[in-house]
Amino acid sequence: MSPLPCACAVALITLLLPAATHAFGIEDVAAKAQALAQQPFHDPKDQVPEWLIKISYDQWRDIRFRPDQALWADRHSPFQVQFFHPGLYYQRTVAMNVVDEHGVQPIPFSTSRFDYGKNTFADRIPADLGYAGFRVHYPLKTPTRLDELIVFLGASYFRAVGRDQLFGLSARALAVDTAFPPGEEFPFFREFWLVTPARGAKQLVLYALLDSPSVTGAYHFVVTPGRQTVVAVDSTVFLRKPVRRLGVAPLTSMFYFGENTLRTVPDFRPEVHDSDGLLLNFVTGEWLWRPLDNPKALAVNSFQTRSPRGFGLVQRDRDFSHYEDLETRPDLRPSAWVAPRGEWGEGAVELVEIPTDSELNDNIVSYWTPARLPNPGDPLSYSYALSWYGDDPERPPGGRVVGSRQDYGTMPNVHRFVLDFAGPTLASLPPDAQVRGVMSIRNGEEAATILDQHVVKNDVTGGWRLSCQIQPKIAQPLELRAFLERGGDTLTETWSYAVVP
Repeated sequence: MSPLPCACAVALITLLLPAATHAFGIEDVAAKAQALAQQPFHDPKDQVPEWLIKISYDQWRDIRFRPDQALWADRHSPFQVQFFHPGLYYQRTVAMNVVDEHGVQPIPFSTSRFDYGKNTFADRIPADLGYAGFRVHYPLKTPTRLDELIVFLGASYFRAVGRDQLFGLSARALAVDTAFPPGEEFPFFREFWLVTPARGAKQLVLYALLDSPSVTGAYHFVVTPGRQTVVAVDSTVFLRKPVRRLGVAPLTSMFYFGENTLRTVPDFRPEVHDSDGLLLNFVTGEWLWRPLDNPKALAVNSFQTRSPRGFGLVQRDRDFSHYEDLETRPDLRPSAWVAPRGEWGEGAVELVEIPTDSELNDNIVSYWTPARLPNPGDPLSYSYALSWYGDDPERPPGGRVVGSRQDYGTMPNVHRFVLDFAGPTLASLPPDAQVRGVMSIRNGEEAATILDQHVVKNDVTGGWRLSCQIQPKIAQPLELRAFLERGGDTLTETWSYAVVP
């Protein structure tokens, strides 16, 4: 937990903004959130006509914002904002404001800002309907073209891309009671404030007010585009009433099947996923890689730690031939990495894997959950940097798992695992190097036996392969871990996996 925001961040932002825009800040939004938490919850769903919610996907998609109506289009700004029309899945409107040298001004809704295409209902749209969300455009790839950079749409969801990626997984402001019956609560953004960027600005600043039946919150975002697009987040939340779990910095993705999936899926593509693993960097310096899966039943795994250095959902496999999907290009989907700022204290990074029979469902969620929750009305503050990127050799800086495969082995009642590790140090080692695989079962030796374990140089890739067979002794999930070492020196991150009966 850390105060909001730090003095150096305030000074930097002030220098980037036009005169007088700093008169509005996170303290103003936090005051609104605290006051809102003391009031009964009101859901603004009734602001969108029911008939508009019932339109088809094609009808909603045919409503397009006119680019010449974009916010800041007349200021020659490197950032421009286009708005989304309510309807279909988007049943709430969100108040939009602009902050400039004149202060805070509302951004009014107008049907003239939209091209309704083949739809014939434009004259039925209420004049004061409002917007469902927005997207920010910026010359990310070339100086002469504005590309989609970040999108805020639906509940508290937002997603961004680095220079060389396509949109994939999403982030959220907050998760509440994920994987708890009778169902998860989804907080939503009720209001935004967009700070007018100075000419030639390299960052975009915005604020948001969060609301839900159980929690309110104030959010401050600083978006820095680049090869890795970084979103700095400062947040303060207030509980209206007690909750069972808060998920801080939640990430949401899709995993349908991959190289580690045992079930056969009738699909021409070898793998289908937006992310293939959870990566964690503990305060001890250890890096852990947990391959994702599409389980038969809901799976919730908790990695206890204190103030992690970072965690994220990663699309590590960048080989097109492993997907063969020309339409969605999973090989270009971004990874998202959460780097905490300040002291987060005791808690856990949780991974939730939800069974799905379709790639249309986001079935993977990961977040930080604090060990202790505040009392209703007390503030809880977190700050972090959220990076959207392709490959990063520093995450982790050493050897990494590049292949995680399994089958039912060569003897009764076993699971065979074949793990490929790669990295510069591993590639430099000769085939006769004394590289050892360290495999462990967290349940203990009484839970399972490790059989036929060996490590060999992979002459094709230059990496090293660890293979073994696991023979369970109990009808309970097994937690496995493995890494490579040489002469007492750890060479790789730790591979983590669960064997479910």
